[in-house]
Amino acid sequence: MIYLNNAATTYPKPQCVLDAHAAALSNPPSGQFRSSGSFLKEDIFTQCRNHLGELLGIHETERIFFSSGATDSFNKILLGLDLQNCPVVTSVTEHNSILRPLYNHTQLLDEQISLVGCDTDGKISLEELEEIFIKNSEKNTNRGICIINHCSNVTGMVQDLDAIGILCRKYGIQFIVDVSQSGGCIPVDADRSGIDILIMTGHKSLYGVQGTGAYYVRSGIRLKPIMYGGTGLDSTKLKYKADEYEYEVGTQNAPGIAALSSGVEYILMRGVEKIAEKERLLMKRIYDRLSEMKEIRIFGSYETNHGPVMSFQVKGLNCSDVAYILETGYGISVRTGLHCAPLIHRAIGSGADGTVRVSVSDLTSMDEIEQFLKAMEEITASVSGNTRGEEVL
Repeated sequence: MIYLNNAATTYPKPQCVLDAHAAALSNPPSGQFRSSGSFLKEDIFTQCRNHLGELLGIHETERIFFSSGATDSFNKILLGLDLQNCPVVTSVTEHNSILRPLYNHTQLLDEQISLVGCDTDGKISLEELEEIFIKNSEKNTNRGICIINHCSNVTGMVQDLDAIGILCRKYGIQFIVDVSQSGGCIPVDADRSGIDILIMTGHKSLYGVQGTGAYYVRSGIRLKPIMYGGTGLDSTKLKYKADEYEYEVGTQNAPGIAALSSGVEYILMRGVEKIAEKERLLMKRIYDRLSEMKEIRIFGSYETNHGPVMSFQVKGLNCSDVAYILETGYGISVRTGLHCAPLIHRAIGSGADGTVRVSVSDLTSMDEIEQFLKAMEEITASVSGNTRGEEVL
């Protein structure tokens, strides 16, 4: 099988990730803050935090907290913040892991939420963003929060975090960034960009297993915990003060975190810039060849969209039909539909059918890309030669 659905979950994983996960399951279990003798060496949780901090430019690694993924992280963040009369600014490029918690939040009214639009490549407008900031500052004493998706999981557009961070600091707005699609394959420097809260998932370009993730909360920002339970720290304490927090409660996913730590270590050793360079080379080949096929409509371009993911449609075929032909006829796995990001499709004009999405990783080979492109040549040739509008399947 040729796997080109890495924007959903990376596959295959580096061997070191598989080994770390297997070793964590084979050896005596490790409990965070709980194991006797854990003081003798750096535990896997601290090790993973340090690796994530190094990769993502986070100095306060002790402020990185583990979760089951981006959805879990953002729900904890959103429910932990005081959003009473708080203006919220986000974009149409966001994933439903952001949009649905916002629009179903009992403390938020729809009119508190402002959406920044994007162009047909998926680039958000900094001018529109600043206009919303100014408008909100005139109406509210609460400066609010801004939530931005770093890399679109539909078009591969990468937003300018440094520029957005400058605007957020100018207007006193908390800057929340989702790096689920970019962490591990595109350079991120949270401290330099002025990011207050960072959301990440483990199973994409960090090469971890599904059900792992983390979030970073800058010191000085208070989140009310939404869960309480055992932590392995001070077991005598039952009642917490308002300014106290315990964000990691219950039994943590130690084998998953061991695998995640190994995945991030692989990225650090390989170099995120080298990973980005290889993936850009693979994507250039895809953009170049697909753009030569007149039956294909590409959303975005190699020059503007720098993530390892792109979307397209084939004239005369439903997106689901394209995926079916690729999988059953060629053994190639892609993704179709709205990709859990419904609003961006209105902006780029892809329609209700969504797109065919192809996404690569550092472990994707150029030979696999060539086989995919050959398959697309044959599929588009069949569509082009089907002058009577007959079924291609």
